[in-house]
Amino acid sequence: MDTSEHNLATLFAQLGLPNDESSIKSFISKNKSLAESDELADAGFWNTAQSTFLREAIADDSDWAEVVDQLDALLRH
Repeated sequence: MDTSEHNLATLFAQLGLPNDESSIKSFISKNKSLAESDELADAGFWNTAQSTFLREAIADDSDWAEVVDQLDALLRH
């Protein structure tokens, strides 16, 4: 059972991305271009494993779903 805190830093670590504050801000700034009609998991900057994780987190309403939704919102606004 996963008992870790689920926040942007732990999500980025789960996705295999640098997860310090400046790296997260840089990633969001660089990729902040998702159209409202696009699914987060379909964005071109994810690899297959990352895309699958994001898609499953939402579909399964997992513990990660809330922070995945947070990332989704940050990449759209």
